[in-house]
Amino acid sequence: MFSELTNVNLDNAPAYWFLNARHLLLAHNESGDGAYSLIHLTAPPRLETPYHLHRAEDEAFYVLEGELTVIRDGEKIVAGPGSYTFLPRGVPHGFRTSSDKDSQVLIHAIPGGKVGFVGMMLEMAIRIYDRHQLPAATPPDLKKLSSLCEQNNISILGPLPI
Repeated sequence: MFSELTNVNLDNAPAYWFLNARHLLLAHNESGDGAYSLIHLTAPPRLETPYHLHRAEDEAFYVLEGELTVIRDGEKIVAGPGSYTFLPRGVPHGFRTSSDKDSQVLIHAIPGGKVGFVGMMLEMAIRIYDRHQLPAATPPDLKKLSSLCEQNNISILGPLPI
């Protein structure tokens, strides 16, 4: 069954601290057979994801502010405001923020079930209840991240190659 987040906006969406960045869950399907999940990411300068691939979902980024350097199957893509980058399942990818200010990005996960990126994020993240007091940046628990990724059909391949 679809878990509707009704009347959700950037001020009241459920907020999570994941990999030292704020993620707002704007839409999510918990049943596993829905169309997509949508997250609003606020990523600080120099944030970097591991190089990874999703085995069961596609992912897409739409940059609202700032800049991402996306590595998709070894190809470097610099994405600024208004840029859309599609990352099909099975294709290695990752990104780093390449702006000197926070980057605002919409992340689409397709399909949007409880297994995949959002399911893994919800298990790993810290829920934020007071948006004025964000957790301190800390090195991620890579062992836990790797284990949760495997459980959610995501393979960590290592650091970004370039």
